[in-house]
Amino acid sequence: MGTKRSHKDSRAPAGRRGTGVPIRILAGGRWRGADPARTLYDAYVGRLNRPVELVEIDPRVADPNERIAREGQRMLEAAALPAGRILIALDERGRTLDSAGFADRLRSWQDAGVPALIFAIGGADGLAPPVRAAADLVLSFGTMTWPHLMVRAMLAEQLYRASAILSGHPYHRG
Repeated sequence: MGTKRSHKDSRAPAGRRGTGVPIRILAGGRWRGADPARTLYDAYVGRLNRPVELVEIDPRVADPNERIAREGQRMLEAAALPAGRILIALDERGRTLDSAGFADRLRSWQDAGVPALIFAIGGADGLAPPVRAAADLVLSFGTMTWPHLMVRAMLAEQLYRASAILSGHPYHRG
């Protein structure tokens, strides 16, 4: 049967957690062993001043079409709550934003009182079409295909960069 693994990423000092809109990352597949992308992901998530939850969805089905469908179904179930949440699907067919535009989008959602941001990253076979259809925003990190585990690290870095932009921290020099 498939697994749904969830854990809180809480490497930052306790005093820094919980000051921003909570983020849930729904990710197809799961980390296996030591992975440099995991090290990057952990480093950037640990710098964020908001709670981040990574939910790994790994249906362990041999057929790629069935695997995509099951991942998508489980992602939509995990994204259903809380009411008013924003679902952002990461897909190469989505809209591209520069880092400042991404930060502005995050600020507008926070200012609007959005209760949670939920990011969906497909597994090795891609993101299920129903997840893209249900998304409030389909976001692309470019038209190239990226390894799904690397996309987690790239998202964590962009979330940290956005927080640096919004706080005036010199990390972002663009």
